[in-house]
Formats: sequence, structure tokens, C-alpha cells
Amino acid sequence: MDATVNFNILETTISDIHEAFQSGHLTARRLVELYFERIAAYDQAGPKINAIISLNPYALEEADALDAAFRETGFVGPLHGIPLIMKDQADVKGMPTTMGSVLFKDHQPDRDGFVVAKMKKAGAIFIGKATLGELGAGDTHGSLFGSTRNVYDLERTAGGSSGGSGAAVSANFCAVAVGQEGFASIRRPSIWNGVAGMRPTAGLVSRNGVYGGWPSVFGSLGPMSRSVEDIARLLDVMTGYDPEDPITALGVGRAADSYSAGLDSSALRGARIGILRESMGFRSEPESEDFANVTAVFDRAVADLAKGGAEIVDPIVIPDLKALLATRARMDEDDHESFRTYTSGSAASPFDTRTEAMASPIYQQVSRGAQERWRQTHTTEQNNAYLRARDLLMMRLHQVMAEHRLDAIVHKAVEHTPTLISEGLNPPYRDQMGAPHINTFLTFVPSVVVPAGFTRDDLPAGITFLGLPYTDAAMLRLAYAYEQATKHRRPPASTP
Repeated sequence: MDATVNFNILETTISDIHEAFQSGHLTARRLVELYFERIAAYDQAGPKINAIISLNPYALEEADALDAAFRETGFVGPLHGIPLIMKDQADVKGMPTTMGSVLFKDHQPDRDGFVVAKMKKAGAIFIGKATLGELGAGDTHGSLFGSTRNVYDLERTAGGSSGGSGAAVSANFCAVAVGQEGFASIRRPSIWNGVAGMRPTAGLVSRNGVYGGWPSVFGSLGPMSRSVEDIARLLDVMTGYDPEDPITALGVGRAADSYSAGLDSSALRGARIGILRESMGFRSEPESEDFANVTAVFDRAVADLAKGGAEIVDPIVIPDLKALLATRARMDEDDHESFRTYTSGSAASPFDTRTEAMASPIYQQVSRGAQERWRQTHTTEQNNAYLRARDLLMMRLHQVMAEHRLDAIVHKAVEHTPTLISEGLNPPYRDQMGAPHINTFLTFVPSVVVPAGFTRDDLPAGITFLGLPYTDAAMLRLAYAYEQATKHRRPPASTP
């Protein structure tokens, strides 16, 4: 009997996979086959999670090549043979990039994005592209695919906009996944699907070959995984300077030599952690029962941080936090230019500009949330007020951390539990509910989210570790220590 037949992919990690390769109990080909089998059983059949837009037709060929290389010389890199799923907002050669929209249904960019190329060189196999909030907007609904289901309650949304990535990694459709965040698009779907996720400090990870990149600074690719260790392993490969994304020049000299090597299960001991309790989530309802249910989970998490040896400062207050966050505005010309930058690098893009796309007859099929985002406009005065508020809030964040001698701030990952799909598609149009966005308001700070357990109605909740600019390694260490002490990750019953 082939020993690889018995390898259990449920909840497996990069380390587990590499150990199985080395022992001869697994090949890259067999691993890809196992994930394809799960996707076939649970994504469009069974519970119909609906997290995958397309599969890589070359994945088995790539796996065979990696198996051959392994027999000759061993691992080609730190992600050798690791099957990944990419949010369908980034280009992977040989696969379409649809953004979940009928506008880009047949879009074949014919290139690898900068980060994709780095990960492939490290041995990764991109086995599929994940659903998303159409055109990177809101919860995971799209004119091309419908809606993605939450793995813990099939009537609820997977969140967004990286909902497909969050659902796929939680359902064990892949070893790890990559999302993209411009508001709370990695952190919220991670927690709502019971996994860890990270938005790195802007400048560490290139957006070249990703829709929503330069000259906009909001967006960033980031890792999503069932374990903090695998997030760190992905980040080790993803970081690096790219002249095609000028923001990465700011990260030169600030990336850690290794994010995974520094993980320490005792990192909470002696760490000073400030607890930010003020509600700051998008459209949060602090008087609701659901908000209270999440608060109960958060209170237990704060107690667990103290049990782990952290010095807790509870609460901390950032002056005028909500008033400053309320000034958020989008730089309209930057958004238009980032669209042009993305499409100019694509082979045969269906549209050169966002204006052309909006003039298309099929634009009316685009989801409500995506159309709303594209219709948003802001005045010069609003943009100036936002920029002033961003500088002031960054200074106040530094002040609070300095005055309390904090190593990190912890706040709720999301202030509400996953909302119903029906209420996202119809009135009251609940979307992105409870999502804190302080990190993407400030842009140049890291955030790591970790599962913190389940509410009394059995829905997932989590906590965020927020740090000063380029303290990504420190946030990962703290998140890892909390994860190891609590182990709240629980695979969903919907995809056994």
C-alpha cells in the first residue's frame, strides 16, 4: 500500500507536511490531490462553502516537478510543496484574476505578482483562487459566484473581503492562504472563520500584480492560517523590496531576518499589554446582545493574557479615537490610478480605467457593495482632514504606548459575530459589521488576529495584537504565545 494514502491533512501545518515529505510518507502530488478531493466534496457539494473561484490546472504538474527536485536535491525552499490558495485579487500565471466580478470574468493577466513569484521560488503551489467581496469591497458576495458561507454557520457570511481565503483555510482546503486587506479584509474573515490572520506593516509586502496597489497605500497582502507559526513562515517569504511598488522602499532594513525563528511560547511573560476597550468597530451596536457576547469572550482572553504572565494595563484610552477614525476618506485619484497601474500590467485587460468599467453594460450586474464603493467620492477638504487626523492619531498611539510603557495594544478582533447572508444581500444590508480599522487608518502599523474562543451561541471571536510601526515580529511572538497557551482553534463541523 502507498504510505501517502494515510496522510491526514486535517489541521496539518507546514512543519507537519515537510516532516512527511522527509519520511517518505507524502509527496507533493498526493498532497495536492488530497486537497482537491476536499474541495470537490465540500466547496460546490455537501455544505457548499463556495470559497473557490478557480483551480490551478497546472498544480499537479508543478507538484510532480517539486517531487522530482526533492528526490535529487531536497527542498527547493521553505515552502516546498505547500499548497496555497490566493485571494482572487492577485495574479497567478496560468489562472484568471476575476476579482469575483462579471467585469473580469475572462481576465487572464498572464503574469505572477511579485509576492506570488517569491512564494513559487520558495516551493509553494498555488492550487486555487478564492472568492472575495467583489472588486475587494465588503463581505464575500460577488456577481460572478454568489456568496461564500461561513464554515461555522452556513447561513452566515464568511466576512470579507478575503472571505474565501478565510473559509478555505479553515475548511482545510489548503495548507495556508493569502488574503488582502484595505479595511479589515484579512482580520475579520480570519476570525469569523476561526483562523489567525495578519495585515503586515505597509512597506513590507509588495502589491505589484495585485488589484488595489500603488499609488494607494491602504492595501496589503497578508497571510491567513490555522496557526500563527505558519503565518510567520509565510511572512518570511513574502517580504522584500520591489521597485514596482515604491512603498516597499520604506520597509528596507525594517524586516526581521526571520519572523518564524523568533517565535516563543513564553513571550507573554513580562510583556506590558494595554487593553483598548472603546468600541470603534464599523457600524457596531454596543447595546446589542451580540456585542455583549463578544465582550464576554474578550474578557476571558484578557484574563488568559494575565495568566500567561503579561502585565495588563486595563483600560487604556486613545484621546478622540472615534472622532479621528470618523474622518477616514479615500483618495479618489489614487484609486483611479491604482486601477490603471494594475490593468496596464495585465495581458488583455478588459478595461483600462475604472471609468470604462463603470460604463460597461454589464456593470449593472456588479454587487451593491462594490458599486457603492466605486461611487464614493471625497472632497479635497475631506482628504486633508483625514490626513491631519491620521498624523494626529499616529502620534497619540505612540504617546499612549510610551506613557504606559506598552509592548502591544490588544483589542477585539471584530466587535460582532458573523452576520446573516440574507441580511447582507437585503435590508438592513449588514456588511463589515463590527470591524475595527485603526490599523488600516494608520497604515504603517501591524495587526495580528488570533482565535479567542466561541460565544455562548457558538460563533467564533478573537483578539488583535496591535503594535507600533514595523514591530511585526513582536506582535507575532505575542500572538503565538497566546495561541499556544489557549489553543482555541477548533475545526468546523461543516467540513469534517
